Amino acid sequence: MRNPRIYQAEPFVVGQKQTLDEDAFGHAVRVLRLKNQDEITLFNGIAEPQGYFEYHATLCNVSKKSADVEIISKRMVDNESPLNIHLGQGISRGERMDFTLQKSVELGVNTITPIFTERCGVKLSGERLAKKHQQWQKIVISACEQSGRCVVPNVATPMTLSDWLQQQSSALKLNLHPRAQHSIMSLPIENQRVRLLIGPEGGLSADEIALASDAGFHNVLLGPRVLRTETAALTAITALQCRYGDLI
Repeated sequence: MRNPRIYQAEPFVVGQKQTLDEDAFGHAVRVLRLKNQDEITLFNGIAEPQGYFEYHATLCNVSKKSADVEIISKRMVDNESPLNIHLGQGISRGERMDFTLQKSVELGVNTITPIFTERCGVKLSGERLAKKHQQWQKIVISACEQSGRCVVPNVATPMTLSDWLQQQSSALKLNLHPRAQHSIMSLPIENQRVRLLIGPEGGLSADEIALASDAGFHNVLLGPRVLRTETAALTAITALQCRYGDLI
């Protein structure tokens, strides 16, 4: 088995033994069936003065309920894109939303805000919304484990489109629109920051598009075909990373 990457949100110190938290233990021991002396790689998403690190460790004191790790060494990881993308994603149903979050993290997105829109077919509030928010953040963490990222993107608290549009930002603001006049590749990005708005299934309403335009969002086109919401988000992120980021 290859050396798995596992996230745990606490500082690690080379030479010390530390206890895996419940999620990391469940992943390493219950799911992957790792045993004493098996090797793993840990990361914590915590910025150190030099940057972000991952830690080579071995499992020890493995039992049915807990396990420790001995931190052997660490190495700096610098694989973040120079382009900072904040994705405002209209909430879509079930696996479509999960898929969008997972793949956008693999492509290098930095922040994701799930957005309630007029055509959003998902009804979430209260405890159900809180649990779904936690689930989305776990999907992001899992995508970081898989893709080698040490920076864990934040899934912001879900909010309405009008609230998200009111947030102050110096980023270039883009809204995908199938009848836009300008290509997504045609607008210059001056400070390497983008706020990308993607509608849900059924897209944004005419009133919402107008509201976004009033908030400074540019309507941009990806191509001649209408894309599903999850396809649109990932295609747009890929195009931006190819032009302004680190995809080659």
